Amino acid sequence: MHTVAAVQMISSPSVPDNIATARRLVTQAAQDGAQLVLLPEYWAIMGLNDSDKVKVAEPLGSGPIQDFMSGLARELNIWLIGGTLPLASDDPEKVINTTLVYNPQGEHVGRYDKIHLFGFTKGTESYNESKTIVPGTHVGAFEAPFGKVGMSVCYDLRFPELFRALGPVSLIVVPAAFTYTTGMAHWEILLRARAIENQCYVLAAAQGGTHPNGRRTWGHSMLIDPWGAVKSVLAEGEGVVAGEIDLGYMQGVRDSLPALKHRTM
Repeated sequence: MHTVAAVQMISSPSVPDNIATARRLVTQAAQDGAQLVLLPEYWAIMGLNDSDKVKVAEPLGSGPIQDFMSGLARELNIWLIGGTLPLASDDPEKVINTTLVYNPQGEHVGRYDKIHLFGFTKGTESYNESKTIVPGTHVGAFEAPFGKVGMSVCYDLRFPELFRALGPVSLIVVPAAFTYTTGMAHWEILLRARAIENQCYVLAAAQGGTHPNGRRTWGHSMLIDPWGAVKSVLAEGEGVVAGEIDLGYMQGVRDSLPALKHRTM
């Protein structure tokens, strides 16, 4: 058995404040036995304006956000998946929305750049990530002690072909900042579908509350098993969701209903 945890936050425009919150919650998860901890999308900054994240973008390998994640993983002896942080891109007006993975030695061992950029307009509510983000081009995965972990971010959840491209995985991670509107309608059903169709665990770490910029995120960070059952969930507010990865159970699901072997395309 392997314990994993997702951290739920209500991130602010202050990177130091968000780092302090992440330190407290990740430490709590590790003290409760988590060997792998996932932070939410935009955990390090949810600016008053979309362009705020450009100002704190870091080059790969250096900067206070990356130094914090590397140091904390080493200090707590855990695998830390850093939700997303803004990495500097070739365009000075835009960032790369990137997930970085650190092993228990604090080494950077995995990366995924968010491929699908969110766009949504309904009434007065409007989002357009492509204004400030350069999309990624490659799927991302890494090897954890309990098997292969596939990476995705938020809006990626709506594109099942991304998850198929990962191949068989034991765990899919989904750091997110789903809006309240779309989250209420689609978050849980899409997460459970990804778990069911890929016959693996899904760990989702969300932003969950009303942010200083007025945006309200859906929350409902959760762990889902390969049969699609929600094992643990936190509706709103800061906190930690944790549970077990049981490889024997996952194999039993795959043996009794060998859907992955029955694929024809």
